[in-house]
Amino acid sequence: MTAESGSLKYKRLLVKVSGEALMGQAGYGLDTTVVHRLAAELAEARAAGCALSVVVGGGNIFRGLQGAAKGMDRATADYMGMLATVMNALALQSALEEAKAPARVLSAIPMPTVCEPYVRHRALYHIERERIVIFAAGTGNPFFTTDTAATLRAIEMGCDAVAKATQVDGVYSSDPKKDPNAKRFDTLTYSEVLARDLRVMDGAAIALARDNHLPVIVFSIDVPGNLINVVRGSARATVIQD
Repeated sequence: MTAESGSLKYKRLLVKVSGEALMGQAGYGLDTTVVHRLAAELAEARAAGCALSVVVGGGNIFRGLQGAAKGMDRATADYMGMLATVMNALALQSALEEAKAPARVLSAIPMPTVCEPYVRHRALYHIERERIVIFAAGTGNPFFTTDTAATLRAIEMGCDAVAKATQVDGVYSSDPKKDPNAKRFDTLTYSEVLARDLRVMDGAAIALARDNHLPVIVFSIDVPGNLINVVRGSARATVIQD
């Protein structure tokens, strides 16, 4: 790690990226320009001295809830969604390697032909060797979101915070793209998020963060160079904590 790491507010951070963010302006799948830009920002934060891990969603390829809504068995649909996250994780790993940032994909569903299985000590080993760890397949269980997986992995990795990358610059009282009077919050408590049903993350993820005193940072990934501002504590974002 560099000497600059001493000036970082968050020296160990987990970044949660939705599948929709990786889709960019496309209607489906991956926007390679977006994936490479995200990889460059992750590489920049790593070079500044931040120990990074990432959880990726799969909604750009398949979303379990939508499959269940169309009559598919919910558990089967969720497993399909987990497989979609593995595809996204492999794409991000490739982009990170191109950006000269060593990365490893660890999947909660073992598939040794394409990536390593998730083992906590193995993940910590990679992080200690300055590799970016990408956690795929959520928690490996149906009925749990990748938001919950992100919170769980951040706690397991001893992260200072979990940063949720969204398409808006924080948490609002309602959708700012639909409601011009939506109020933006700079800070919130876990209880306020749950009481107001703000849904920036699912309730299980927020409760898990609350019980383990893990700050949640909600920031915009659409702003170029914003991730390095997050690790320095200077980004325009909403911080959820006690």
